[in-house]
Amino acid sequence: MSFGEPEGFGGRTRLRVGARTVAAAACLVLGLGLIGGAATGSWLTGDGGADGAGNAFGTARSLWHSVPVDELFPPTVQGTGAGPGGADRTWTRIAVARDSGCAHAFDPLLHKALAPVGCQRLLRATYTDATQTYVTTVGLLFTRADPAAMSALAARFRDEHLDSRADLMPRPYAAAGTAAAGFGDRQRASWTVAVLTDAPVVAYAVAGWADGRTVDTPQPAADAVRSGATTAPAQAGLGNETQGLADRIERRLRKTVGTATEKPS
Repeated sequence: MSFGEPEGFGGRTRLRVGARTVAAAACLVLGLGLIGGAATGSWLTGDGGADGAGNAFGTARSLWHSVPVDELFPPTVQGTGAGPGGADRTWTRIAVARDSGCAHAFDPLLHKALAPVGCQRLLRATYTDATQTYVTTVGLLFTRADPAAMSALAARFRDEHLDSRADLMPRPYAAAGTAAAGFGDRQRASWTVAVLTDAPVVAYAVAGWADGRTVDTPQPAADAVRSGATTAPAQAGLGNETQGLADRIERRLRKTVGTATEKPS
């Protein structure tokens, strides 16, 4: 930026006024430079209080196209203690959907409930257990929302118990030629939906039997894993399949966000 050439007023007094003006302008430029440099430094390091949190949120929002699929949805996921009674589980990825929008990915009422945060991109993968008895689709919905909007949505899900309503379920991803080929809406047995507040992401999972049997009364994973639950999904351990895999994919997401936003050494 240039302030132009000082005007020549002529005379001794005018020269002194001009000198003071130039000195003041120089101080202003120096001050702006120091402020600008400090601000730029905070942007580069992510150390900017609320702005830093916003930058971290923005970094998380871009992960859907900047992180390899194997990092978000590993080929194999170990579930130590994730099964009924603390049994170990191993899940193998059998299908990965192409990144997409959110059309037809959720039951209509869930789609409406999620609308306020927007849909930037949806990532999905389907896994099976070691015996290929169960199939589970996990999804990461990257939203367009800011932290306040994500917190508001999380509060609504919590206060209105939207995550436990059978008419607000995510839909599975069925892939031809896999154990999940017959995994459709009527095969959903258990599900979980988590609205994150530290990232612009809604994480979910939905599970069913690999043999394609229909389920008349699906049960949310949080209820199916409770001691004494006697429903078919609970007795089969499908709540554990759903919750266990969802938890581990969510942890990987948070770890990836942390790595992407940590300060340079």
